[in-house]
Amino acid sequence: MIYYLIVCKSLTYAQRTEAALERSGIGAHILRSPQQLSDSGCSHCVKIAQRSLTTALTVLKRAGLTPTRVFITESDGSYREVAL
Repeated sequence: MIYYLIVCKSLTYAQRTEAALERSGIGAHILRSPQQLSDSGCSHCVKIAQRSLTTALTVLKRAGLTPTRVFITESDGSYREVAL
């Protein structure tokens, strides 16, 4: 399954991101960022469905919650950064 990971700078930021998306009807789930995606070694991300990215970015912009980075999963399980 292909999905997006929105990398957040802290757990609190991830919780705010998840809440804003959920209020807008977008299913979101917080998880620890995979090690290869985290510059600092300790970050969290919010997982969303592939079809939800455009709407999610609009919702987050309105809420003042700019994502640090966004990645898409590849079919082989690797990650590729998405230019915003």
